[in-house]
Amino acid sequence: MKILLATTAGIEEAAGLALGCCPSFVVALLLGSPLAASAAVALGRLTGAALLALGVACWLARGDEPSSAARGLVGAMLVYNLGAVVILGTAGLGSKPVGVALWPAVILHAAMAAWCLRSRLRNPAPAAK
Repeated sequence: MKILLATTAGIEEAAGLALGCCPSFVVALLLGSPLAASAAVALGRLTGAALLALGVACWLARGDEPSSAARGLVGAMLVYNLGAVVILGTAGLGSKPVGVALWPAVILHAAMAAWCLRSRLRNPAPAAK
């Protein structure tokens, strides 16, 4: 679980910083068109802050493998990664212009979801006392 959380931290921190700095460019890489409205740019930056926070949480929890909090974080990242696969995959199937990074992002999130699921299955919750 330590390597999973450290890897997740790096991915989400990088994505968060990229979205925070240049959300329109990141969205163009994913969806093939930049953000047009200032509200969309602000929402992209907010998403970047959220991803940065997830990355920090994963980084801080990486050494706390046996805890329920670390297991919960891996469960939350499983939900996030599955959501990303569905949302980005649906966007890719529904849109004709897609960005060069869309399908690699879908594959990355699918792989991370599988890793999270495997980790959860290999590290079951401790028995209740």
